[in-house]
Amino acid sequence: MVFCEQYWQGYRVRDLRTLNESLVGRNSSALLFTETYSTVVAKNVVLVALCISINYINGTLVHTFTKHQLFRVDPRYILFIHLVLNDIIQLSLSGLLIAIWYIFNTINVSFCCLLLVIAICTTLNTPLNLACMAVECYVAVCFPMRYLQICTVKRTYILIGLIWGASAISILPDIFLLVIVEPPSFFHTRVFCMRDTVFRSSIQKRNTSHIICLVVVWLTLFFTYFNVLFAAKAANADVKKARNTLLLHGFQLLLCMMIYIRPLFQAALLYLFPQHIYDSRFALYVLIQVMPRFLSPIIYGVRDKKFRNYLSRYLMCEVKSS
Repeated sequence: MVFCEQYWQGYRVRDLRTLNESLVGRNSSALLFTETYSTVVAKNVVLVALCISINYINGTLVHTFTKHQLFRVDPRYILFIHLVLNDIIQLSLSGLLIAIWYIFNTINVSFCCLLLVIAICTTLNTPLNLACMAVECYVAVCFPMRYLQICTVKRTYILIGLIWGASAISILPDIFLLVIVEPPSFFHTRVFCMRDTVFRSSIQKRNTSHIICLVVVWLTLFFTYFNVLFAAKAANADVKKARNTLLLHGFQLLLCMMIYIRPLFQAALLYLFPQHIYDSRFALYVLIQVMPRFLSPIIYGVRDKKFRNYLSRYLMCEVKSS
């Protein structure tokens, strides 16, 4: 163990100097941050435990969905399960990237690009999927007589394809710009696998696309859910339940949308806690990437009475069989 700790310290001090420069600036390269071996092990254990636990819960929801026909023909549950599957992919990939960063530090640029493209697309899919679910809820409450005509299974899958297309469009210019700007030898080098270190010349474009997505999604949410709330009041329905659902959706979306202002948080934390840069980045990862994926099964699965009934039957069968 002592040998491992000594090796870790030497390895990190040698290889993390480049990362420190990218995080705190070229003029501050003398300020070197390192982590102890035990701290890194503890963070990876926490990370693996969180990813496995959340993905197990999400996997149970997917299994329940696939086993029952009534869910597979309902646009609401199709969008929900797409959100769950997207969360599984995103959480697994982001967890893998964090583990690679802690264990190997650098990886091949081409492989890093592949992981980053999928991770970025799935990250952007989440708020877009939430916006689509808000529209579906709006149609169900405000236009109940036309719901079956507007929200069909075919249109739902087309909508999911459009979600992936919009996410891909946001990252494809970065890839084209990378191929044009960087020499071919760059793709055979090793880098710290982070978006800022690979797609280094697209910060302005990224900020613009983030602002556009932020405005569109929030406007969609405010429009749909306030209309749902007003419709519930007009029909003397359960206004409290609609209000609570609105607050939960807004809270989850707020966590998801924090990914767009993550650089501002990182800069603020770096200024306030310059000696704890890695702890700050890990805390931001848990808050921004993990927490929304933990809330999705609770908000859209466990709170839904119909889905909860079938989920409880599956869990009871699992307990009896064991």
